[in-house]
Amino acid sequence: MKLKPILVGFGGLLVVASATKIPSAVAQKPIKVPVRDCCGTGKPMILQGNFNFFEPENLQVPDVEDSTLFREEVYGKEFAVAIPGLPEGKYTIEIQAAESYVKDRNLRLMNISVGDQKIAENLDLFAVSGGFGKAANIKGSVSHLADAIGGPLTISFQGVKENAKFNFIRVIDEKGVVVSSAYASQLHQDQIQLGSKVPVVTTASIAFDTSKSRSARIADLISRMSLNEKVAQLQNRAPAIERLRVPSYDYWNEALHGVARNGRATVFPQAIGIAATWDIPLIGRVADAISTEGRAKYAEAQSHNEHGGYKGLTFWTPNINIFRDPRWGRGQETYGEDPFLTSRVGVAFIRGLQGSDPTYLKTMACAKHFAVHSGPEPLRHSFDAKASSQDLYDTYLPAFEAAVKEGKVMSVMSAYNAINGIPAPADNLLIKQILRGKWGFKGHVVSDCGAITDVWAGHKYVTSAPAAGAASIKAGTDLECGNDYRNLVAAVSQGLVSEKEIDVALARVLDARFQLGMFDPAANVRWTGIGANDYDTPQNSQLALETARASLVLLKSNGVLPFNKTRIKKLAVIGDNANSVAMQNGNYNGDPSHPITILQGLKAKLGAENVVYARGCALAMKAGETVDQNSEEFRNAVAVARDADAIVYVGGLSPSLEGEEMTVSYQGFNGGDRTNIELPAVQHAMLQALQATGKPLVFVNCSGSAIAMPWEADNIPAILQAWYPGQNGGTAVAEVLFGDVNPSGRLPITFYRSTNDLPAFTDYSMKGRTYRYYAGKPLWSFGHGLSYTRFAYGTPAKIGQVKTNGMVTVKVPVKNVGGRSGEEVVQVYARPLFVDVDNRQPLHRLVGFSRVSIPAGQTASVTISIPAERLRIWDEKNSNYRVVPGQYELGIGAASDDARVKSTILVVR
Repeated sequence: MKLKPILVGFGGLLVVASATKIPSAVAQKPIKVPVRDCCGTGKPMILQGNFNFFEPENLQVPDVEDSTLFREEVYGKEFAVAIPGLPEGKYTIEIQAAESYVKDRNLRLMNISVGDQKIAENLDLFAVSGGFGKAANIKGSVSHLADAIGGPLTISFQGVKENAKFNFIRVIDEKGVVVSSAYASQLHQDQIQLGSKVPVVTTASIAFDTSKSRSARIADLISRMSLNEKVAQLQNRAPAIERLRVPSYDYWNEALHGVARNGRATVFPQAIGIAATWDIPLIGRVADAISTEGRAKYAEAQSHNEHGGYKGLTFWTPNINIFRDPRWGRGQETYGEDPFLTSRVGVAFIRGLQGSDPTYLKTMACAKHFAVHSGPEPLRHSFDAKASSQDLYDTYLPAFEAAVKEGKVMSVMSAYNAINGIPAPADNLLIKQILRGKWGFKGHVVSDCGAITDVWAGHKYVTSAPAAGAASIKAGTDLECGNDYRNLVAAVSQGLVSEKEIDVALARVLDARFQLGMFDPAANVRWTGIGANDYDTPQNSQLALETARASLVLLKSNGVLPFNKTRIKKLAVIGDNANSVAMQNGNYNGDPSHPITILQGLKAKLGAENVVYARGCALAMKAGETVDQNSEEFRNAVAVARDADAIVYVGGLSPSLEGEEMTVSYQGFNGGDRTNIELPAVQHAMLQALQATGKPLVFVNCSGSAIAMPWEADNIPAILQAWYPGQNGGTAVAEVLFGDVNPSGRLPITFYRSTNDLPAFTDYSMKGRTYRYYAGKPLWSFGHGLSYTRFAYGTPAKIGQVKTNGMVTVKVPVKNVGGRSGEEVVQVYARPLFVDVDNRQPLHRLVGFSRVSIPAGQTASVTISIPAERLRIWDEKNSNYRVVPGQYELGIGAASDDARVKSTILVVR
């Protein structure tokens, strides 16, 4: 029943009749509360929910004994005050609140209740107090059952308009005895004291005693910290604790494809380009070089006593999310669409970063974003990714499982979005049960930046910052990127999380610094021998060039390539990306000292006097623009092309168009993502005009994702996929175009023909996605990549049958039948030959591969070992993996749609 307030007596007196057990609830002039009753009388009060403390300036409240006690208040949209330990009985609740913000009636309305017993409904504090700067006394009688039956007596506040608030509460029993009371200032002070109390530890510290176990040293250090100090250490910007000899440290550091955001460093090809090499040993070398530069940059920072962001050793990389949809702007940071390839690349990268020392990590890797995360970027702070258990276990989790079990990764970052209704940082199933329980993960989990705020503000999973922090700590998110964990002191005071649970999280976080040798003598740590100048070295620059060469994928070649230097007297280079260092750097990048653009690389190859450059057009059009083929730069580009012997158009996308949650005002792009996957219309027009000149034309496509370009695939003689190729990408592209290097990269993603081939971007079902589940004909398939030579596959050795826990050994001869040496990526795909009655099997899947170098005219005997476990699928009925017995076809060849030879195996129990 809705209660109607009735104004009686002097102005502002509010009497609310009640149909519950409450005889009455009254708001009246504040009584003068003796100071002896103001603070901490009787049972303690515990604040819960979405609240804050506030101290308005220069507020003087009349008719109270001590006006200063009204200068601090508790306010919030929805919060409560719990009083544990009260016996069963009837109590009078007395609440005093001063209006310190609104200056008219009907601007602040609030409800106050105890369970279903209403104390005040739609209470207008301005009206009942008599105006701004005045206080009201709100009284009500309630019945309370024992705590064991109904829980503690809890006074709930709800802001109907504006926030609810109070300055003082006291509870009086039937005998007139004050059993609990507190002012807001005292509750605030209690919280401060809770956090600031330093434990008394009389034993000598062993935190820096290397003869003791790491766990004992960490436990000793934690035992000496106040709650405030502990909570501060659980945020990425961990402050120094000088009395404990703990230096400050920022856990946020980046090294996606080179040490990033920390000045000079070698910039390797973007992650998607690294994956396109399909070269696991090379990828391990790249990661090892990056970790060496990371150690060098750390040594340099330490020599200057710098402890800020991007100067540490905990690198939040690699990104091993599955690139499920080409519209996702951050797909460039991943290793592609396939769980198996992503696993192999991810494990190699993690091992390279963390090193092989049995005692100390070289640097610390972090597998992100756990576990179902791939856009849309503009929605990520509130989006709920719905994934079936089959998609979860068959697609989204395997790379993380490999990172933990094989890579021994020591840090995992949770995602922004929710997964099946639960925000990733608070996901008990993913973090506690799967990551730690099933896989045995021993490291720490860190939130993405600001993701703890999203738990309550974005996803509305809980109602307050303390509750969000508590839920995340309980689920196993140990470290926060951000500062919402500062509310964990309040969460402890509210009983939402225990200090012991915070200690567990802190032990995991501090273990990272101990494993990196930060609390040990430098002489003990192998990696401190890396000098402060061991970055941006000639050796690493050469490795970046080697990687760029291996990453380039020749999508199409109709005899135009490789160029013959003696026949090209003038080369027209057209396109916005031809002279862009920013494009080549990708995102999450360092600052290369001597970058070589594609234009510079071509000039160095052919001679600057033989190369003419024209921009031609922008990469994309802004909102409202249309293609203008009569613009001066468009016409100039066509004129330059007509006057040349050959044309290289360098276009595609750039990190300013596709990337992480950013403002983009160009057609076809939204917030870092793409709204369609077609080549931007202005570039399409440019290529049509260049093709019409009749001159030999090569399209160098630079992008971090697949682009639909059916006309170009049919009409452009040669197309090279260059990704974002890093600091030496210009040299690598020129070498491939002129035949100094034989292209050998392979696609880690599918190039679709049209946006219409894709399901909805927000649909996380794998049905119809990637080469594993897409039944249509793509433009270029996963694994595709051409060479300047040809490879012939011989008959594979017979395999026969294998047990579900056995090993399949594929042996096949591969001959280079062309006229030049080359590298082939031999790929093995499995597909079931039995009827899949439950429709759970993918159409086919990558189960093994090997990159081999074969001189012209020679034959390589390629052996690929494949555990039968790679044929596993998730059994939803029994909630476990199983390898289904039966016949499987193994397609052995050069791409997912190019099986040169086939073999059949019988899998038995």
